[in-house]
Amino acid sequence: MYDELFYQMKPNFDEFIDIIKGKKKTSRVHLVELGVDEEIMSYVWENYLNKKWVDEPVEKIKNKIEFFYSLGYDFVTFWPTVKNIPKFKKRITDDTAMVSRGKREWVEEGIGIINSWEDFKEIDWDKLDIEMKEFEVASEYVSFKDSMKLMLCTTLFEMVLERWMGYEGLFISLVRQPDLVKAVFDTWGEKIYEFYEKLIDSEVVGGIFHADDMGYRSATMINPNDLRKYVLPWLKRYADLAHSRGKVFFLHSCGNNLAIMDDLINYVGIDAYHSFQDSIIPIWEFQRRYPTIGVLGGVDVDKLARYPEKDLENYITDILEKCMFTGRFALGSGNTVTNYVPPENYLKMIKTASDFHNKNR
Repeated sequence: MYDELFYQMKPNFDEFIDIIKGKKKTSRVHLVELGVDEEIMSYVWENYLNKKWVDEPVEKIKNKIEFFYSLGYDFVTFWPTVKNIPKFKKRITDDTAMVSRGKREWVEEGIGIINSWEDFKEIDWDKLDIEMKEFEVASEYVSFKDSMKLMLCTTLFEMVLERWMGYEGLFISLVRQPDLVKAVFDTWGEKIYEFYEKLIDSEVVGGIFHADDMGYRSATMINPNDLRKYVLPWLKRYADLAHSRGKVFFLHSCGNNLAIMDDLINYVGIDAYHSFQDSIIPIWEFQRRYPTIGVLGGVDVDKLARYPEKDLENYITDILEKCMFTGRFALGSGNTVTNYVPPENYLKMIKTASDFHNKNR
């Protein structure tokens, strides 16, 4: 049923960008994902492509690119490994997902590794750098994949919230020691800028797909004014960097970020927004409300994980009918394709997109 999906649609990054920027409309459904869990990729790889998923760093980079290429994606995200990063606190539990990885890590909800100026000074920030060998492998491999590109990804706010300072640590420090909060954001923010700047000029890089979950279901994680003070100026620098090279800046951010959406569009200058949950705002409503930027994804992960295949097909078809012909749209999960999503539901999403294209071309 799904075998015919592979190696049928060729990537076309330039067309994809023209659609997202509102320069072109098409009946082709372009696909987009911030990420697909390795368990899903390896399952599809072995069960539908009859290839062995090799658990080796260099081969996994190539396999990931080949996986996205085989399904017609216009880009694949590249997350650099940071060398000399400190050991963070980890919360580990059993992974009960359908395609389990054995154990699952959770974010630090308490105090992270920076809770004082002494902690901050113990970090050897100058030694933090990205592993270039991984990028060299990815850039060489993707260069042979028609007009496919890499999109650079990393995280600022999430890293401070979930690793450097922890949830409680950040929330308390925003009140008790805001100067420390600013120092952590600015120091890590500068490192991220250096990472992006080091890679952005490569011909195989299409832009930046920055990922920072700044909200939860009903509001932003911290006061919008604090986001405007500590986070958004850095996002603007990253967007300006991409735009100065003639490339795009996409933002992935989970949660209810409507309080800062005008800032993200008019101040930061995002070209497209990703991460949609129907209980917050469905992608078609967001598209109607914010018509000047691209909308990416839109398939609520809860529905992607739980719906029977026919119900899922009807739901996705409804999204396509509402969003495709308005333009500035690409289809994918509302967040990422997690390992608790049935692999066949993921493939059903792609097949529904393919069927919609064939029906409307």
